[in-house]
Amino acid sequence: MGRRVRIRRVGLIVNPNRPAAVTLGRRLLAVLKRRNVAVVADEKVAPRLGAVVAVPRQEIFRRSDGLIVLGGGGTLLSIVPFANDRPVPVLGINVGRLGFLSDTPPEEALKAVDALLHGRYETEARLMLRAEVVRSGRRLSVHQVLNDVVINKSVLARIIELEAKVDGKHLCTYKGDGLIVATPTGSTAYSLSAGGPIVEPAVGVMLLSPICPHTLTNRPMVLDDGAHVEVVLRSNEDVSVTLDGHEGVALRNGDVVRVRRSANRIVLARVSGRMYFDVLRSKLHWGAGVGERGGRSA
Repeated sequence: MGRRVRIRRVGLIVNPNRPAAVTLGRRLLAVLKRRNVAVVADEKVAPRLGAVVAVPRQEIFRRSDGLIVLGGGGTLLSIVPFANDRPVPVLGINVGRLGFLSDTPPEEALKAVDALLHGRYETEARLMLRAEVVRSGRRLSVHQVLNDVVINKSVLARIIELEAKVDGKHLCTYKGDGLIVATPTGSTAYSLSAGGPIVEPAVGVMLLSPICPHTLTNRPMVLDDGAHVEVVLRSNEDVSVTLDGHEGVALRNGDVVRVRRSANRIVLARVSGRMYFDVLRSKLHWGAGVGERGGRSA
């Protein structure tokens, strides 16, 4: 459990494409104002919430003591690039689908916000990754992700080759559909679909999960979170690198993707009392339909 901060100014991040999230955002805004809590909102959705100070999303961490995110996991991931070294607790209200990152249901939103304001919450500082795309020795872009860095091909059914190094030492050349570099948080995302392990978020590791490898002995690997991973594209196919499912960069033959641990961490606020294993059982339906003696119920 991390250090709690006093919440004097709340930042609202709302998925504008979910009417239920916008409606809930208006309710929470009214509640916060009645409690004399200053509120700022993402400028893209602020006009739909009413009388609230609008700020650019890239400033939301700097301008807030605590964040409330209304949407699904994708909405929360959309603010990850702007997380800095300030320990701003992020409370996710799941107005989405799966909700691994936002595990508080909408019906508990008011109680959760009350707990946040009064310091009745626990914090989880989640490891993030920093990814650089380098072409001909020049850095094209820098990204910060919470889930994963995914290098994969286009719709054409052709194998691509990715030369991987760890801490400057050659690991192997992956041949297949691509490669996922994931955090423990991202272990329940795309990496899980590619056969990667589920990793408890507090464990300090990084995952390498090949996507449909041509060599069946290429299995997912677990690395120390201090490792520096370098992946070089050795194909002329149409390939891109995708960051947390939001940002994408088209790659060329010879381009390098460098991934290492970010200096920043995102701080998730937990008010529900649910343990990580409770969330796994609920979201992945472990044990559903199984009788007391291990047989399947009718």
